Amino acid sequence: MKFYDISLPIAEGMIVYPENPQPSIVRYASIPRDKVNESIITIGSHTGTHVDSRLHIKNNAEGAEALPLDSFFGKCKVFDLTHSDREIHSEDLSGYEIEKGNIILLKTRNSVLGYREFRKDFVHLKLDAAQYLVKAGIKTLGFDYLSVKKFGGDDEVHELLINNLTLFEGLDLADVPEGEYTFIGVPLRINTDGAPARAILVQGQIE
Repeated sequence: MKFYDISLPIAEGMIVYPENPQPSIVRYASIPRDKVNESIITIGSHTGTHVDSRLHIKNNAEGAEALPLDSFFGKCKVFDLTHSDREIHSEDLSGYEIEKGNIILLKTRNSVLGYREFRKDFVHLKLDAAQYLVKAGIKTLGFDYLSVKKFGGDDEVHELLINNLTLFEGLDLADVPEGEYTFIGVPLRINTDGAPARAILVQGQIE
């Protein structure tokens, strides 16, 4: 088996979505003054690799702790869409075989550009592509930037996805070839609008 860690490391100074808080890691107990090393970690709920919940877009909705556990694990397909310049449309997906209950990860030009600095022109998903994936019945979508929707717009894309499936954003797919994997992505169990997550792909059969 081969493992790919597709989650972003949490660190001070990492890129965050504009107006989101910067992570802070402060050591409050240190050896040798104290018997152990311990830290206070302050991060936003949508920092780095994370899931969105319905509470993100609607008051009194379910938080991240209520997302279905089976959407965090299962058969996964990575689609290489790095040829698409700015927008992902349904025709970019129509050539792929998608089965109900699949986990789909979209590798775009964002993976090539990386997470060195925030780019407002990141590749994003358009409404027709979101509708295509929802109609196909996938249970989880993973995207390789801090947001799946166009910067400053396309809120209907965000809402459609969050209301119909589990959405992971902030994945790092730079070193992941197109193909089939097993996906394991586990967000923190927090009753809030989103939650940081650790996500990995496993290539080969899990015994």
